[in-house]
Amino acid sequence: MCYAVPFIVFINDVSGNVSQQWNKHNVVYASNANLPREMIEKEFSVKFVLSSPHASPIELAKAVCDSINSAAQNGVEAWDCKYDEEVLLLPYGFFFAEECSHNGLGCNLFCRTCKVGGTKAHKASEEGFLELFSEGPLRTPHETDAEIRRQLSMSVLPGAQSKVDSARQATGVWDSGLHSIIHTLIEMGKQLRKARPDNSQASEDAIRKQLETELDRLLQPHSVDDWINPLLGLAGVNIHMDTPTEILHTVLLGVVKYFWGQTVHIIEKAKSLALLEARMESLAVHGLNLPAFVPAYICHYRGGLIGKHFKSLAQVMPFLIHDLVPQDVLDGWNVIGELVVLLWHTSIEDREVYLACYYSPVKLLNLRG
Repeated sequence: MCYAVPFIVFINDVSGNVSQQWNKHNVVYASNANLPREMIEKEFSVKFVLSSPHASPIELAKAVCDSINSAAQNGVEAWDCKYDEEVLLLPYGFFFAEECSHNGLGCNLFCRTCKVGGTKAHKASEEGFLELFSEGPLRTPHETDAEIRRQLSMSVLPGAQSKVDSARQATGVWDSGLHSIIHTLIEMGKQLRKARPDNSQASEDAIRKQLETELDRLLQPHSVDDWINPLLGLAGVNIHMDTPTEILHTVLLGVVKYFWGQTVHIIEKAKSLALLEARMESLAVHGLNLPAFVPAYICHYRGGLIGKHFKSLAQVMPFLIHDLVPQDVLDGWNVIGELVVLLWHTSIEDREVYLACYYSPVKLLNLRG
């Protein structure tokens, strides 16, 4: 009997010190995604894989990918105690990491999953703004790999710095594994193209040949394939699609945080912040399964709240501000409250019903955006 075993692979930076002094280590953990929810969240179900204070997440991912590919190719023999027989396990990985060779939100195409976006002028137009709430053409590992190679080839050309920066800004693609090599080639090219004391200058062909020789030296003893993000070539995985959305930063520290900021601005302008705090103090939160809810702290440090505060506020804000803000702001909080409850479901009994409920507040939130 053969079993496919999905692994949840999580890469994060943590402190290696027991004290509060920060000592950054990149750490890789893994969990068996076949485990039921009530078991997968237990500490003993999260397995340590490797850690390093020096290696980057991409370098750690390369080692993890090699292990997963080897195990998937050869299988792992195990004993099934339930059916009392020998079985073969074939693992594959889901990465809870944002290592998709994407350059972040500052790019024209800011999404790591699709190509929604455009230039600043286009996004500011009515047509471009509406497009931000629709899915763009999906990214593929093959296209991302090709763009990384294109940027590497640009690093030996004249004006390499502006060419690479423009490509990175326009496409959103940037590979951290090749960053040091590209930077070295760009700086070397600048020096080689400078005029000499006698005002002579080497030919462009000679400079490019020298840079290509340096590139070969920097890649040794490996090839370009070994330097490019290994997650792009992981068998059976589309790293753009199979990296789950991280709802803490996307929702609580994204939508909820900025909606809270705008709401507080309205309330402060109306000089009603004290009233908001008084209503928070009067809330009965016993049935909401909230952590410590301290209204004085929330109102005093309203610009520096964290995820747990926003998760609490999303559930109670409509009851606090029903007569303090315009109706469209109140409607927005109603939609956010419904969405947060759906996103933090730990068990979905009927997927079709859940998705129908989920898409309704998402569409409403987009329309209000």
